[in-house]
Amino acid sequence: MEKLIPHKRWIRIIPPVMIVYIFAFMDRMNIGFAIAGGMNESLNMTASTAGLAAGVFFFGYLFLQIPGGHIAEKGWGKVFIAVSILVWGGLSLLTGFVTEAWQLLTLRFLLGIAEGGVWPVILVIISKWFPAEERARANALFIMNVNVAIIITSPVSGWIIQNFGWRNVFTIEGIVSVLLIFIWWPLIDESPEKAKWISPEERNYISTRLAEQQKNVKAEGAPTSYKALFRDVNFWRLTLFYFCFQVGDYGFMMWLPTILKDLTKQGMTMVGVLAAIPFVAAMVGLYVIAFKSDKSGKRRLYVAIPAICFAFAFFLSVQTREMALVSFLFLVVCGFFHNAYNGVFWALPPMLFPSEVCGGARGFINGIGNLGGFVGPFLVGWLVTHLGNTEVAIYVLSGFVLAAFAVAMTMPASKIDTPTSLPVKARA
Repeated sequence: MEKLIPHKRWIRIIPPVMIVYIFAFMDRMNIGFAIAGGMNESLNMTASTAGLAAGVFFFGYLFLQIPGGHIAEKGWGKVFIAVSILVWGGLSLLTGFVTEAWQLLTLRFLLGIAEGGVWPVILVIISKWFPAEERARANALFIMNVNVAIIITSPVSGWIIQNFGWRNVFTIEGIVSVLLIFIWWPLIDESPEKAKWISPEERNYISTRLAEQQKNVKAEGAPTSYKALFRDVNFWRLTLFYFCFQVGDYGFMMWLPTILKDLTKQGMTMVGVLAAIPFVAAMVGLYVIAFKSDKSGKRRLYVAIPAICFAFAFFLSVQTREMALVSFLFLVVCGFFHNAYNGVFWALPPMLFPSEVCGGARGFINGIGNLGGFVGPFLVGWLVTHLGNTEVAIYVLSGFVLAAFAVAMTMPASKIDTPTSLPVKARA
């Protein structure tokens, strides 16, 4: 029997976490436009050095992953994000004043540290507000920030660079990021227990469902200590899948402006507009895959499908380069699938690990997985430097995503697939 419950959490929790991460992602990815817009020449950098500058962020990104997730599980996620906002916004602003490649590398590394705990902390906060049967959709709505950020970043960054130079893309977007503190602090609540606006009915529904699901996870013998977690094969499957997919995904996102500039021979403003289109498609793909997964309960299938579709579309975008429109359409297909798996994927850790270790597990998976964010851009830069074109680089990136598909198919369907449809009809 369907239950009618309030759904105010959807309109109070999702918007602020989306807005914060939109700007975090913008400050992370605007370097791709700076590279295409003349930063290499200004700082006398080769394509390999530019790839290193884009990717060194992810080494710093490792430092606060596990601590951030663990701190959020203890109830300090709101404070953690507030401090992170101020630090990363300031570092982004300073990047606009670099004069040497080593300064850029240093600031990008520090930016990675500043943003490192944000993703696992926000996922922990979401997990405290949305039970398992809602979590893929809640995650998907949050993760749409990635695509919204790119949709905004692409034309805005292209326009700023064309009219004011590459330095101002860092300074302007850095100032805006610092101002996010005035959105985050008054709007977010750590958990239903701390929120004054939530109804008793909605609070009881959330706490009851989460307690039931935690009990079920522990009953299946899930690891309850970090020592046991690091011996768990499913933990390493999730980490390897995320790493392989991120290699292809970040390579695609970071070098898309350069790929489009070579493909279309257009100016940076038009490249920015075209680069936004695949990520409009991505917002649709992200929600469609999450909704179908929540409805069917088939988690493994809807993690695997985006991987194989993205890999083949990326490969075909190279095969059709002589037909610019067709090649661009395949890049749009890449956009549809490039992070469609994410909402479903991040619903898996709470199904496999109890709260004692789940925050840290999310942080480790995200941190190690995001080393793919270093490998992908750097690999493309290295191959372009030594081979003179992007075709082989795209083939290699596609291969990594195919490997992610293979790993996804080894995940235990018996633990992550639930043969239930959406059980809750919400009301205001």
